[in-house]
Amino acid sequence: MIKVVIADDQTIVRAGFAALLGAQADITVVGEAGDGREAVQLAMAQRPDVVVMDIRMPGMDGIEATRRILAQPGMEALRVLVLTTFDIDEYVYDALAVGASGFLLKDATAEELVSAVRVVARGDALLAPQVTGRLVREFAKQRRSRPQAPPALGSLTARENEVLVLMAGGLSNAEIAARLVVSEHTVKTHVARVFTKLGLRDRAQAVMLAYESGLVVPGESLS
Repeated sequence: MIKVVIADDQTIVRAGFAALLGAQADITVVGEAGDGREAVQLAMAQRPDVVVMDIRMPGMDGIEATRRILAQPGMEALRVLVLTTFDIDEYVYDALAVGASGFLLKDATAEELVSAVRVVARGDALLAPQVTGRLVREFAKQRRSRPQAPPALGSLTARENEVLVLMAGGLSNAEIAARLVVSEHTVKTHVARVFTKLGLRDRAQAVMLAYESGLVVPGESLS
């Protein structure tokens, strides 16, 4: 079972998400929070697999709550799925920077929400690459002045570097395997080594690093 905590300051939204997710055979909702502080407390008490986190909440917002949750010992496997309105939230970049594994638009369909929770729970890539890629590129472009590659990037092999670039482009392991003409198992091995060498917890952080370091340039083709 995938254990989920839902954090949103709107009671009706929380109830709707809880009813939808709780109706799934492989998902159980173990708590609901009305603000970030309560979300942190619930995450510590319930140890869920996924926290569905709104960004804009009174008191402690979703960004700070995400940072505090993921900074706790023993929370390495927990994943945070951030909810955003996209058009007005300029905080998505910050949410990813503090460790969120992906995000979902608040106008997503029921099927998309359920799928997103499952994708994040199994530790897969950022959600909706066509949206997240656009956001990451835009915010990275706004925030970067003179990108400096972290020294650890130099420890990557040529193939690991190539895999990192393709991850930053939103490609799945299967798509990377097809592009490089290797097995998916081989890609998974390269991905694991990239995470270990760069001290990353998941693909979301890998994407952030690739853009912030200048390894991938916004708008540049991956071909």
